[in-house]
Amino acid sequence: MKFAELLEIVADEPVFETGFLRSGRGREPGLEAQLSRWCATGKLLRLRRGLFALAPPYRKVIPHPFLVANRLAPGSYVSGLSALAFANAIPEYVPEVTSCGAARPQIRETPLGRFSFRYVKPAFRTGYRFMRLIDGQSAFVARPEKAFLDLAHLQSGGDAPAWIEELRLNLEELSPARLRAEATASGSPKLARAAAHVIRRAGEAASIDESLRVP
Repeated sequence: MKFAELLEIVADEPVFETGFLRSGRGREPGLEAQLSRWCATGKLLRLRRGLFALAPPYRKVIPHPFLVANRLAPGSYVSGLSALAFANAIPEYVPEVTSCGAARPQIRETPLGRFSFRYVKPAFRTGYRFMRLIDGQSAFVARPEKAFLDLAHLQSGGDAPAWIEELRLNLEELSPARLRAEATASGSPKLARAAAHVIRRAGEAASIDESLRVP
């Protein structure tokens, strides 16, 4: 395969797998070696074994970090601080993308950024949705309520009021009803305590806002 042919096949793909190149083409002897050579010459970026992205200036679409995270660990969803920041539920920019799912805990340093993956048991793999991002890209991303609960679950002392306050949550972006439902469904006393604190703080904030309204 020539590089011009590769560009025709994957020009509109943010990332692509080796199998995508073989689709409908049969065997491609030496394809892996050719891909390695293009990585060595800076034409391709290797994200993991069998997963690549076009390097600038060849790419037409900049891969969204959330899509990359999903493709690095199929079956995972973006959660924790990453999903909270995406939902404007915390004020900080989060450079590392955190995902939850069935994959073993790991950190991947790639040419497109740093990605961490945390294991959660099957019963906890809920509360996420398939979201549109940019340039026609989509990814599985936790709702902000579930992102907070995943973060609390994985954090030692994640139900401590002092730790929760340090997050500086934008309570307007969190649904108390959904937060309570997700915490109850988890069956975790720790998450029930964490959710209760946030719900209580949301109620206090609402009471203050009501008292400040001009009659």
